[in-house]
Amino acid sequence: MVAQFNGYEINPVHAGDAWKICDLAVANEDRFKRYFPETLKQNLSPTLSQYFVEGKVKAFENKEVFLFTLKHSETRQLAGLIYIKELNWDKKQGEFAYCIGYSFENKGLISQSVKALSKHAFENLGLEILQIIVHKTNVGSVKVAEKNNFKWIETLKEEYTPPGEKPLDMELFELYK
Repeated sequence: MVAQFNGYEINPVHAGDAWKICDLAVANEDRFKRYFPETLKQNLSPTLSQYFVEGKVKAFENKEVFLFTLKHSETRQLAGLIYIKELNWDKKQGEFAYCIGYSFENKGLISQSVKALSKHAFENLGLEILQIIVHKTNVGSVKVAEKNNFKWIETLKEEYTPPGEKPLDMELFELYK
Protein backbone atom coordinates (compact mmCIF):
# COMPACT_ATOMS: atom_id res chain seq x y z
CA MET A 1 0.00 0.00 0.00
CA VAL A 2 1.29 3.44 -0.95
CA ALA A 3 -1.04 5.53 1.20
CA GLN A 4 -4.20 5.40 3.31
CA PHE A 5 -6.59 8.18 4.37
CA ASN A 6 -10.22 8.57 5.49
CA GLY A 7 -11.06 4.91 4.90
CA TYR A 8 -9.48 4.79 1.42
CA GLU A 9 -6.20 3.41 0.18
CA ILE A 10 -3.91 3.78 -2.81
CA ASN A 11 -2.14 0.77 -4.28
CA PRO A 12 -0.25 -0.04 -7.46
CA VAL A 13 -2.50 -1.73 -10.02
CA HIS A 14 -2.42 -5.55 -9.83
CA ALA A 15 -3.90 -8.50 -11.72
CA GLY A 16 -6.93 -8.76 -9.42
CA ASP A 17 -8.09 -5.24 -10.37
CA ALA A 18 -9.36 -6.03 -13.87
CA TRP A 19 -13.03 -6.64 -13.02
CA LYS A 20 -13.20 -3.57 -10.80
CA ILE A 21 -11.60 -1.36 -13.46
CA CYS A 22 -14.05 -2.69 -16.05
CA ASP A 23 -16.97 -1.92 -13.73
CA LEU A 24 -15.64 1.60 -13.04
CA ALA A 25 -15.11 2.31 -16.75
CA VAL A 26 -18.51 1.02 -17.90
CA ALA A 27 -20.41 2.72 -15.06
CA ASN A 28 -18.68 6.04 -15.83
CA GLU A 29 -18.50 5.80 -19.61
CA ASP A 30 -20.09 9.21 -20.20
CA ARG A 31 -17.67 11.03 -17.94
CA PHE A 32 -14.53 9.13 -19.05
CA LYS A 33 -15.07 9.33 -22.82
CA ARG A 34 -13.76 12.89 -23.25
CA TYR A 35 -10.53 12.86 -21.24
CA PHE A 36 -9.91 9.12 -20.76
CA PRO A 37 -10.94 7.64 -24.13
CA GLU A 38 -8.09 5.10 -24.29
CA THR A 39 -8.59 3.86 -20.75
CA LEU A 40 -12.32 3.58 -21.44
CA LYS A 41 -11.87 1.77 -24.77
CA GLN A 42 -9.48 -0.73 -23.18
CA ASN A 43 -11.87 -1.56 -20.33
CA LEU A 44 -15.28 -2.07 -21.92
CA SER A 45 -15.27 -5.81 -21.16
CA PRO A 46 -13.68 -8.01 -18.50
CA THR A 47 -11.37 -9.60 -21.10
CA LEU A 48 -10.19 -6.21 -22.36
CA SER A 49 -9.64 -5.09 -18.77
CA GLN A 50 -7.51 -8.16 -18.07
CA TYR A 51 -5.22 -7.25 -21.00
CA PHE A 52 -5.21 -3.61 -19.88
CA VAL A 53 -4.16 -4.52 -16.34
CA GLU A 54 -1.49 -6.96 -17.51
CA GLY A 55 -0.01 -4.20 -19.68
CA LYS A 56 -0.16 -1.61 -16.89
CA VAL A 57 1.48 -3.98 -14.39
CA LYS A 58 4.36 -4.51 -16.87
CA ALA A 59 4.58 -0.76 -17.55
CA PHE A 60 4.71 -0.16 -13.78
CA GLU A 61 7.51 -2.70 -13.34
CA ASN A 62 9.42 -1.13 -16.27
CA LYS A 63 8.89 2.39 -14.86
CA GLU A 64 7.09 3.49 -18.05
CA VAL A 65 3.72 4.37 -16.51
CA PHE A 66 2.61 4.13 -12.89
CA LEU A 67 -1.08 3.30 -12.46
CA PHE A 68 -2.57 3.36 -8.96
CA THR A 69 -6.01 2.36 -7.73
CA LEU A 70 -7.99 4.27 -5.13
CA LYS A 71 -10.24 1.89 -3.19
CA HIS A 72 -12.50 2.04 -0.18
CA SER A 73 -10.53 0.09 2.44
CA GLU A 74 -13.49 -1.77 3.90
CA THR A 75 -15.70 -2.52 0.87
CA ARG A 76 -12.76 -2.72 -1.62
CA GLN A 77 -14.90 -0.73 -4.08
CA LEU A 78 -12.80 1.01 -6.71
CA ALA A 79 -13.33 4.76 -6.47
CA GLY A 80 -10.83 5.94 -9.05
CA LEU A 81 -7.58 5.60 -10.97
CA ILE A 82 -4.49 7.79 -10.73
CA TYR A 83 -1.73 7.67 -13.32
CA ILE A 84 1.76 9.07 -13.21
CA LYS A 85 2.57 9.04 -16.92
CA GLU A 86 4.58 10.84 -19.61
CA LEU A 87 7.67 9.98 -17.59
CA ASN A 88 10.88 11.70 -18.59
CA TRP A 89 13.66 10.17 -16.53
CA ASP A 90 16.28 12.65 -17.83
CA LYS A 91 14.24 15.56 -16.45
CA LYS A 92 12.89 13.42 -13.56
CA GLN A 93 9.41 14.52 -14.56
CA GLY A 94 5.99 12.88 -14.66
CA GLU A 95 2.40 13.93 -15.27
CA PHE A 96 -0.67 13.09 -13.20
CA ALA A 97 -3.90 11.96 -14.79
CA TYR A 98 -6.86 10.84 -12.70
CA CYS A 99 -10.48 9.85 -12.90
CA ILE A 100 -13.06 9.12 -10.24
CA GLY A 101 -16.44 7.41 -10.25
CA TYR A 102 -19.65 9.41 -10.01
CA SER A 103 -20.48 8.21 -6.52
CA PHE A 104 -17.10 9.29 -5.13
CA GLU A 105 -16.75 12.79 -6.57
CA ASN A 106 -16.70 15.99 -4.48
CA LYS A 107 -15.22 14.25 -1.43
CA GLY A 108 -11.64 15.49 -1.89
CA LEU A 109 -10.41 11.98 -2.64
CA ILE A 110 -8.41 12.91 -5.74
CA SER A 111 -6.86 15.91 -3.98
CA GLN A 112 -5.76 13.66 -1.12
CA SER A 113 -4.54 11.02 -3.58
CA VAL A 114 -2.44 13.52 -5.52
CA LYS A 115 -0.98 14.80 -2.25
CA ALA A 116 0.00 11.29 -1.15
CA LEU A 117 1.28 10.26 -4.57
CA SER A 118 3.29 13.48 -4.99
CA LYS A 119 5.12 12.63 -1.78
CA HIS A 120 5.59 9.04 -2.98
CA ALA A 121 6.86 10.20 -6.39
CA PHE A 122 9.41 12.54 -4.83
CA GLU A 123 10.57 10.19 -2.07
CA ASN A 124 10.37 6.77 -3.73
CA LEU A 125 10.20 7.12 -7.50
CA GLY A 126 12.97 9.69 -7.89
CA LEU A 127 10.85 12.30 -9.66
CA GLU A 128 11.48 16.01 -9.10
CA ILE A 129 8.82 17.66 -11.29
CA LEU A 130 5.16 16.68 -11.35
CA GLN A 131 2.65 18.08 -13.81
CA ILE A 132 -1.11 18.33 -14.10
CA ILE A 133 -2.47 19.31 -17.51
CA VAL A 134 -6.14 20.29 -17.41
CA HIS A 135 -8.75 22.13 -19.43
CA LYS A 136 -9.80 25.37 -17.70
CA THR A 137 -13.46 24.26 -17.64
CA ASN A 138 -12.56 21.18 -15.58
CA VAL A 139 -12.95 23.12 -12.34
CA GLY A 140 -12.55 20.09 -10.11
CA SER A 141 -9.22 19.21 -11.65
CA VAL A 142 -7.99 22.80 -11.46
CA LYS A 143 -8.88 22.72 -7.74
CA VAL A 144 -6.89 19.49 -7.29
CA ALA A 145 -3.82 21.25 -8.72
CA GLU A 146 -4.31 24.37 -6.61
CA LYS A 147 -5.03 22.48 -3.36
CA ASN A 148 -1.77 20.59 -3.82
CA ASN A 149 0.33 23.73 -4.43
CA PHE A 150 0.89 23.07 -8.11
CA LYS A 151 1.72 26.38 -9.79
CA TRP A 152 0.18 27.47 -13.07
CA ILE A 153 2.96 27.62 -15.68
CA GLU A 154 1.35 28.31 -19.06
CA THR A 155 -1.46 27.64 -21.48
CA LEU A 156 -0.51 24.87 -23.90
CA LYS A 157 -2.06 25.68 -27.28
CA GLU A 158 -4.07 22.88 -28.89
CA GLU A 159 -2.49 20.40 -26.47
CA TYR A 160 -5.25 17.78 -26.40
CA THR A 161 -7.86 16.64 -28.90
CA PRO A 162 -10.86 14.83 -27.39
CA PRO A 163 -12.50 12.21 -29.64
CA GLY A 164 -14.54 13.91 -32.36
CA GLU A 165 -13.65 17.44 -31.22
CA LYS A 166 -11.28 20.19 -32.21
CA PRO A 167 -7.98 20.55 -30.30
CA LEU A 168 -8.24 22.20 -26.90
CA ASP A 169 -5.88 24.58 -25.16
CA MET A 170 -4.85 23.10 -21.82
CA GLU A 171 -3.44 24.61 -18.64
CA LEU A 172 -0.10 23.34 -17.34
CA PHE A 173 0.48 23.21 -13.58
CA GLU A 174 3.72 22.00 -11.98
CA LEU A 175 4.96 20.98 -8.55
CA TYR A 176 8.67 20.76 -7.73
CA LYS A 177 10.39 18.57 -5.15
